[in-house]
Amino acid sequence: MPLLKLRRSKTRSSESHCNLQVLKEGDHIMEHLPRELVSNVFSRLPAKVLLLCKCVCKSWLDLITDPHFVTNYSVVYNNLQSQEEHLLVIRRPFFSGLKTYISVLSWNVNDPKELVSSNVLNPPYEHNSDHKYWTEIMGPCNGIYFLEGNPNVLMNPSLGQFKALPESPFQSPHGTYSFTDYAGFGFDPRRNDYKVVVIKDLWLKETDERQVGYWTAELYSLNSNSWRKVDAALPLPIEIWGSSRVYTYANNCCHWWGFVEESGASEDVVLAFDMVNESFRKIKVPRIRDSSDEKFATLAPFEESTSIGVVVYPVRGSEKYFDVWVMRDYWNEGSWVKLYSVGPVQVIYKLVGFYGSNRFLWKDNNERLVLYDSEKTRDLQVYGKYDSIRAARYTESLVSLHRGNEFSHKCLSCSLVPDPLLHDTEYLISF
Repeated sequence: MPLLKLRRSKTRSSESHCNLQVLKEGDHIMEHLPRELVSNVFSRLPAKVLLLCKCVCKSWLDLITDPHFVTNYSVVYNNLQSQEEHLLVIRRPFFSGLKTYISVLSWNVNDPKELVSSNVLNPPYEHNSDHKYWTEIMGPCNGIYFLEGNPNVLMNPSLGQFKALPESPFQSPHGTYSFTDYAGFGFDPRRNDYKVVVIKDLWLKETDERQVGYWTAELYSLNSNSWRKVDAALPLPIEIWGSSRVYTYANNCCHWWGFVEESGASEDVVLAFDMVNESFRKIKVPRIRDSSDEKFATLAPFEESTSIGVVVYPVRGSEKYFDVWVMRDYWNEGSWVKLYSVGPVQVIYKLVGFYGSNRFLWKDNNERLVLYDSEKTRDLQVYGKYDSIRAARYTESLVSLHRGNEFSHKCLSCSLVPDPLLHDTEYLISF
């Protein structure tokens, strides 16, 4: 006998959706099924289905909200999706306006037609305008993503949760101003807290000169929904090239690509911030490129996010080789090795994403997103104007952004709808 059945309401006002009817004996039967069996079945279901299952009976609700199940779910479910690939992508598809599309791309790796489906995430009404935009994706971190932009946002797309962060209340020190921000995002397992750290450079107002070596850092906590100053100082001297286009989070640390000036020459380094201890660390890097003017260097996570690496490739040229360097032992600066080289590859221009051990997401010269995987390329059929396209692996998660007092920790709902631009011929021709 089926435990659940869908009953469409006969009333006209509810014709567009189904009501979940639970048979009276359903709860009784579920109480007698082994918890391990139910857990195994639930671990194979998408998060949006589990949201419905929470409403069926108390035993299901208790299981699905159990912290141990929530933690294991993301690992088990996403590892089972071996034939399916999913990406979270942001892009500005139009020449005019700053409006950013947030999309979930999906495809079957064995599909000979290489068809790609795309669903667009509709932000809450107050954040769905040309004046709201995002420039970087950071994540997934247990299925949670941070979008850097206006406003800064935490989101769990699989649960349809969207949370705009409050603005930092802190001002630059007297006589200075900040020109550039560098953000990092991660999880503090000791406090069960998701955090965003922002490093700001400082300039003198009087002379408009950069105060070399002067930085300030602020930290946002999801648990408190507030910002505070970071007490730890950066390991000087250090400068930052910029935020990595690839989310590089390993050993509870976020990372930035930086450099130090010594004897008139620049030496590449990595700056790390520990989300648990809230401290900075400078990691030395061997000479992996001759010149920053001739070669790009992009940080990326490796060894299943237990260590970091760098992808190095030429700035110029239509055919490019790229080298992959990895820090074998994250706590040993002398463990850097050149893992492999790839090329020549014709379609690549800039690296905008990376996941697994060899899946590279490139933007080509036509602003098109391309996946390079084991000497094969796949056109993912999405475009972004003005170097706006960014991509990260999409994962399902039951981790909620709701914390404490829901009034002060306002978390809005968002939904996924079919991408209207994916197969729009007129739009594609405009590129």
